[in-house]
Amino acid sequence: MRLRNVKNKEEIMNDSSYLIRDGSLYKGKWKELFGNNNPIYIEIGMGKGKFIIENAINNPNINFIGIEKYDSVIVRALQKVPERIKNLYLLRADALDIDNCFYREIDHIYLNFSDPWPKKRHHLRRLSSKVFLDKYEDIFKDKRIIEMRTDNSDLFSYSLVSFSEHGYILKKISFDLHKEDMPLITTEYEDKFSNNGQPIYYVYCIKEVVQSSK
Repeated sequence: MRLRNVKNKEEIMNDSSYLIRDGSLYKGKWKELFGNNNPIYIEIGMGKGKFIIENAINNPNINFIGIEKYDSVIVRALQKVPERIKNLYLLRADALDIDNCFYREIDHIYLNFSDPWPKKRHHLRRLSSKVFLDKYEDIFKDKRIIEMRTDNSDLFSYSLVSFSEHGYILKKISFDLHKEDMPLITTEYEDKFSNNGQPIYYVYCIKEVVQSSK
C-alpha cells in the first residue's frame, strides 16, 4: 500500500516515540525495549495501522509491533496511535529484512491482505511463500502461529498449501470470515472489501516445535 506524500511527514516521524527506523538495533532485545516478558505479536504489512493499534489497546498484556515499509503509510498509522500506550511500536522495514530485525522472540504473526503477487514468476515474493516461511523460523520463539486474512482466493489457496508443506497444522479455515460468529478487529482494507460483499478468507495455523531429546 502506498499513499500520496503526507504533509509534515518527516516531522511526524521524527517526533514519534513509537517509530523504530532500524529494527536490527533491537534484534534479540525487543523485550528490553518493551520492558517486560509479555508475548510479542507482529503484523507484517500493517497498512494504516487500524488492526494492530486496536489489538494493542484491547490486549495490554501482549506486545505488538506493526511493520510497514512505506513512510507515507506508516505516518498515517503514527497519527492514530493514542498517547501513553505502552505495548506498541511501529517498525519501518521491508518484510525481506524480517530476520535481521528479530531473533527467537516472536510468538505470533499476522498476515493481513498481503500483496498477492499474482504473476507466477513473482510467487516467491508472497509473504506465505517458502522464502518467508524460512525467515519466520528464525524469528519465532517457540510455537509458530500464523493468522492470515485475504480477499484473494488464489493467494489463499497457495498459502494453505505452502503452510501445510512447511509443517503447519491448519487449525481453523474460513472461506467467508465475516459470516462466522466471532468478534473481529478489522483492517481498513477488510472493511472496504466486506462492505462491497467480497468474502474474506482466513486461516489460523500452528507449527509445534519438536524438542530435542538431548
